[in-house]
Amino acid sequence: MQHFQKLDDVFLEPHRIAIGVYDGVHRGHQVIINQMVAEAHAAGEKCAVVTFFPNPAVLFGRAEKGNYITSPAERADLLGALGVDTVVTLPFTLELAQLSALDFMQLMKTHLQITHLYAGDDFALGRGREGNISKLKEIGQGLHFGVSVISAVQGEGERISSSRIRSLIQAGKVRLAGQLLGRYYRVSGPVVHGQGRGAGMGFATANIDYWSERVMPAFGIYATWLWVNGVRQDSVSNLGVRPTVDAVPSRVHLEAHALDKAEDLYGASVELEFVEYLRTEMRFESVDELIAQVNRDKQTAREVLQDAPDTPGLPA
Repeated sequence: MQHFQKLDDVFLEPHRIAIGVYDGVHRGHQVIINQMVAEAHAAGEKCAVVTFFPNPAVLFGRAEKGNYITSPAERADLLGALGVDTVVTLPFTLELAQLSALDFMQLMKTHLQITHLYAGDDFALGRGREGNISKLKEIGQGLHFGVSVISAVQGEGERISSSRIRSLIQAGKVRLAGQLLGRYYRVSGPVVHGQGRGAGMGFATANIDYWSERVMPAFGIYATWLWVNGVRQDSVSNLGVRPTVDAVPSRVHLEAHALDKAEDLYGASVELEFVEYLRTEMRFESVDELIAQVNRDKQTAREVLQDAPDTPGLPA
């Protein structure tokens, strides 16, 4: 999979393409991508996804900064795993936003030699979202590309969307978010030095320095899977301000405790999958009370993870 950060130097052989932010590459996105990949490869053609960063909604003030399900690199990797040959992540600027639908699709013709466009039924692009499906079909007649429209995927009776998944994550509903994503929500980053308080109480934790622009779950305790060098470990994790041990909470911490394996992970890059929300973060009157509750959390997490499927299924 090729990943380009701008169009200037991109002049490719004919491609079938999909266009959009594709944050999260969720089950709804996957239906579009899978159809594109299958039809492109059956026809002996390449396929590409043209995506954007930052999210256009951020540029126009419709969304908070720092609310991404996936980083641009993660998004490209997920698309590549689905069989996409080329990913182009365009910097979304005011200049780009002012392009008409025709001007943007002419760029797709010049740089990617678009032969076919795949889009969801609510898709639109160009200045003021003028390029709806009807308009794009009209443009396609002039620029010689076809348009396929794919219906939305439903989960629990509602349309699956990135904004819906973000809201679920922020509410701590990580199981349902994972079901809509098609995988458990995952956060990655290096393990950094903490204050060593967990180790002093008998449960060493990995303090994960995650990307500051990522959407994060609600504060609380979670059953999680900690991935280290491609190996999955059962874990219980805390996301919050540690009200019992920090007299004046000043910053948010993400700490993962491996249930069955203690090792020095300082400096290692790890990934953490949120499987299930267990409870809210609480302040205890004593460290002994905290330790007793952590031991209960460990047992609950172990039971949850024992029954959890490797990949969360789509809800009815």
